[in-house]
Amino acid sequence: MSTPLRKIPAEPVFPESDGRPMGETGIHVNLIMDLKTTLEIHFQPQEDVLVGSNQLLFYLEGSPKRFLVPDLYVVRGTSREPRRSYKLWEEGRPPNVVIEISSESTFDQDLERKVDLYELIGVKEYFIFDPQYDLQPQPLIGFRMKGRQYETLRVKHGVVQSKELKLDLTDTGKTLRLRDPKTGQFLLTPQEENDARQQAEAEVARLRAELARLQRQSRSGKK
Repeated sequence: MSTPLRKIPAEPVFPESDGRPMGETGIHVNLIMDLKTTLEIHFQPQEDVLVGSNQLLFYLEGSPKRFLVPDLYVVRGTSREPRRSYKLWEEGRPPNVVIEISSESTFDQDLERKVDLYELIGVKEYFIFDPQYDLQPQPLIGFRMKGRQYETLRVKHGVVQSKELKLDLTDTGKTLRLRDPKTGQFLLTPQEENDARQQAEAEVARLRAELARLQRQSRSGKK
């Protein structure tokens, strides 16, 4: 008599998207992408810093429905190889920093459910920013882990320091910018980087043209 085969349980399937758009409006999407690219450029010399955006973060092994989707997150001490998703039990560490660009449809979750979950999984710093300035009097909110619980950070004149990023998050009154506290200068956005590069290239071209003109004048004088 043959022994019946035992059915092997199928591995759970972890999705790679929650089917929702990156941001509620173009303002949200552009800010998320600007911040992501700005941080990637800033941390380019450090190979152990991962900057991610709009990816599913699964926090309970074997449970595909237990996930968060941070607008922006930064992990120190890991490979920056691209991931399709971030599985906490495989990575062995939570993000150091999460930034949510809040909207009317997400604000309540950002300020309640996500605060509890990010605290639970050990995210060291969590920031919420309202780019449309209509959800509450203070558009920028920050939390930092103290022991095993979050403490609310003081935002002074629109500025709160991230110890994990070693940068200041600054509400300019128009948008959220990242600032180097050592120099007091904002990190350049992708558009500013592009503008600066074009200006530098134009200046190099101008100097070359001027040098060529002087060389022609010099040759003419010798004749």
